[in-house]
Amino acid sequence: MKSGMTTSIEEFRVISRFESLRKILLSDEYSSYLDKPLAYWALPTDRRLPLAFLGRKLGDLLDTPFGNLSATPGIGRKKIDSFVELLSRAANTNPAELPLDVLATPKNGTAASKSNVPTNGFDPEAVSEVVWIRWRSSVINHGLGDEKLGRFAPSLQRVTHVIWNTTLESYSNYSLAEIRAMKTHGQKRVRAILEIFYNVHKVVSEMGPQKHLVVRLVPRLIDQAEQWIGRMLQKPGVPEREEIFEKLVSPLLEQVRIDATQQIASLAENRLGLDGPITSVRQAARTMGLTRARVYQLLNEVNDILMVRWPTGRRQMYDLRDKFLAETAAMENPPDLTQFLAAVELFYPGSRRGAAGPLEQAAQPVGGNGQAKKTGE
Repeated sequence: MKSGMTTSIEEFRVISRFESLRKILLSDEYSSYLDKPLAYWALPTDRRLPLAFLGRKLGDLLDTPFGNLSATPGIGRKKIDSFVELLSRAANTNPAELPLDVLATPKNGTAASKSNVPTNGFDPEAVSEVVWIRWRSSVINHGLGDEKLGRFAPSLQRVTHVIWNTTLESYSNYSLAEIRAMKTHGQKRVRAILEIFYNVHKVVSEMGPQKHLVVRLVPRLIDQAEQWIGRMLQKPGVPEREEIFEKLVSPLLEQVRIDATQQIASLAENRLGLDGPITSVRQAARTMGLTRARVYQLLNEVNDILMVRWPTGRRQMYDLRDKFLAETAAMENPPDLTQFLAAVELFYPGSRRGAAGPLEQAAQPVGGNGQAKKTGE
């Protein structure tokens, strides 16, 4: 008797909640939701999902009497509870105002603990269509659609090279299901795309519009180098080698370490002479057991990284180079620009590496006026 009463009370509670949510979702405010399938509000981490309902439109489900829904084959008590929870999520979810803590729902459905949540708050397994709508809305509303995916990636090693230069807008026009259905878009690629959108959203979502201000998103290390170049271009004189390394070369090299393999990072360090003389391509190939053609390929990766991370860097680096060379030409004892010139050529070479010619000039000894001497590889 007591067990039967408990069951009846629980059923009454579920029915009452369903009817309350049904009334809310059938109001004009939620009319845009009615043509969406129930799966729209499901997270990959949800347990005991009512699979028989996921493909049905929300409006169709709400027009079906609760008794008929609960009598659907394969829909038991726990599946009904899960169904009502999805309705609750829909009723309490606005794509423009979805709270980020929905991402922290662990697989057991309980409140997330710190150990269950990734350090940056991003969980690719807990992204639903409504979450995705909010992220891409942040990108569109803040005018970031033309930015490249690689510009905002935590590390380019986690992003497939072929989409480094793909704009955010290329994905912001698609649903999450459509992206996952794209050719060549496996789990790793989709995860990288989602993480980039999430990171951008996290930065700009709380920013209110200000007509007289604009926010520019720049990789931290790139901003450090860019700010220093701006100051150097505005004042006369050439700093010492140590300052150039600390303020310009070191941040750019650190960016390469973040984005490239250890092999490429070590090659870059050798080309800048961090642990000895600047290494030529021939020497690097011999030391690394590679062909010169392969070394050129690795060096081109460095340029690819800088081009996506700092698209305007070439012009700024060359403007600074021209200024320094012009000023050192009139000096009796000019600062040593060997490493600086090597850095310019490493990060932004004059042409694509691999062709015979002057690409090695930046790695050669520098004369008293700061000009690179032309010698062999």
